[in-house]
Amino acid sequence: LHDQHSLLDEWRAFMAASLKRPVEFVQRDSYRETMDLLRLEKLDFAWVCDYPYLHLKQEVRLLAVPLYQGRPVYRSYLIVRKDNSKVGSMKDLSGSVFAYADPYSNTGYLAPRYEIRQSGHDPRSFFRKTFFTWSHRKVVEAVASGLAQGGAVDSYIWETLAIVEPALPARTRVVSRSPEYGFPPFVSHRSVSSSDFQTMQQHLLGMAQTPAGQRLLGRLYLDGFTAGTPALYDGVAQMMRAFGEA
Repeated sequence: LHDQHSLLDEWRAFMAASLKRPVEFVQRDSYRETMDLLRLEKLDFAWVCDYPYLHLKQEVRLLAVPLYQGRPVYRSYLIVRKDNSKVGSMKDLSGSVFAYADPYSNTGYLAPRYEIRQSGHDPRSFFRKTFFTWSHRKVVEAVASGLAQGGAVDSYIWETLAIVEPALPARTRVVSRSPEYGFPPFVSHRSVSSSDFQTMQQHLLGMAQTPAGQRLLGRLYLDGFTAGTPALYDGVAQMMRAFGEA
């Protein structure tokens, strides 16, 4: 979304008109920065990864979950360069250079490390070198360019790039797909009043019912929103517990 300023401007205007009040969008370059703003009560609502949502569960409420391809789920994709035919699974990347998205990303950090742990290896020493790109798109770029031999990326991002910028993901190959996880949710800070929470939730749930909302959802490659339940994120919570985080 960082490069789609017209989309964000259109979305903000649509939201302001629907809510009948001013709306300000705040963008940050890492999940941690957004988490800090929520903890400091500098944000009322946020679109966060499922991993930060569980870290913040005492401070936020689940507001709505996007529907992607008709369902509120996504996956982690393990990717390598297109011309790398030797890698058939994560174990084949042992001793390589690997790109993670963000230390608070589920699909770009937690899930691949959990897979390594479940295979009986220590994710801290499994790779020769790891680094953070601070975005899923940049994981794809790092792998496509050969800067990393492998990477873990959000399926929604990889598949959307395949539509809007096909030349980039076409230089990579999906080696494996993780189990399904609850899609990155919209949350509200617990200080938000019940009436404001309900107003924002109804706004999101009703987006698919208006032509303007449908147009925005189309630009986001989403089908709509559902209220969702915390149980959607039980699989992520299980992985966090394996690392002593929940």
